[in-house]
Amino acid sequence: MIFVDTNVFVIALRYPRDRHARTNAAFLRALATRRDGVTSVVNLLELCGILSFNLNDRQLHGLFVHFPRRFRMKILPSAGSGVVVAPANPTELLVWIRKRMAFGDALVADALARWAPEAELFVSWDAAHFRGKLAAPVMTPTDALASW
Repeated sequence: MIFVDTNVFVIALRYPRDRHARTNAAFLRALATRRDGVTSVVNLLELCGILSFNLNDRQLHGLFVHFPRRFRMKILPSAGSGVVVAPANPTELLVWIRKRMAFGDALVADALARWAPEAELFVSWDAAHFRGKLAAPVMTPTDALASW
């Protein structure tokens, strides 16, 4: 299971001219072929929040609902599981923040630890923010493609 961070999807959906766009697209294609990509509902909601400034209500709802099919990846936890989006209490998040993580990164790290502890890899363009702080190895999309 490959856990993918929000910024990979932001580049794919908002920044097609980004210097990483080609590699990003190749990574997402390869991951779709592998069919073992996951992200969390925290990441999906973060993506929706980022894109909410450019999408109308229908588009935003469509992004949320059709995201798993569009990117051929699973959202953890599954819809209808009744889970709270940010289940960590402040003390639990502070454990991540003490590792020198921003609040948003701490939420993502907690989501990974709770909902995908068996992840074999965490992929982010901000890999340096997570290296040495997660149970899973951390790579950029470039590194992941090279290792596959």
